[in-house]
Amino acid sequence: MNTLEAIQQRRATKQFDAQHRMTLEEKKALLGIALQAAPSAFNLQHWRPLLIEDRAQREKIREAAWGQAQVTDASMLVVLCGDLTSWQSQVKNVWGAAAQPVQQFMFPAIDRYYRDKPQVQRDEVMRSSGIFAQTLMLAAKAQGYDSCPMDGFDFDAVGTIINQPDHYQIALMVAVGKSLSPPYPRIGKLPVDDIVKIDRF
Repeated sequence: MNTLEAIQQRRATKQFDAQHRMTLEEKKALLGIALQAAPSAFNLQHWRPLLIEDRAQREKIREAAWGQAQVTDASMLVVLCGDLTSWQSQVKNVWGAAAQPVQQFMFPAIDRYYRDKPQVQRDEVMRSSGIFAQTLMLAAKAQGYDSCPMDGFDFDAVGTIINQPDHYQIALMVAVGKSLSPPYPRIGKLPVDDIVKIDRF
């Protein structure tokens, strides 16, 4: 499947085949594609995907997601978090091998951009996680899998279930697997000319 086909065919799936299984290697391969391909600000790779493999853990998360079946029925469930401190903790890992002039520019630029700006730190985590999630879902579609991005859950409850570190922010969950039925027809998509403006609003 080419890129445009994957984009056009990707739909949010609510009903997954609970009998279909993906191997751990397949799941890690999909995550690896997203990790390599998704861009992030300053290349800080803020995302921290948590792959939920334990069935009992899935059941607990389903309870916190108001019983939504895709949490337990999908072959793969990722709670996609972001590290609010990546701008401090990962900068040397990411840029340490760069040429000295690049480091001399990047280190203070990153520090100025994020330091003492919790809203900026959180916004970046959410942006980067959204890009990661879409990349993951398109990679899944290209390999014949369906997916569902999810924010319909109690974030605090899921955070407790997964032992969320204080410096992590849950962005969304992504379920991946085989759909049980064709998607509903697309409805309600607003015309391009109603949405896209040029130069100024």
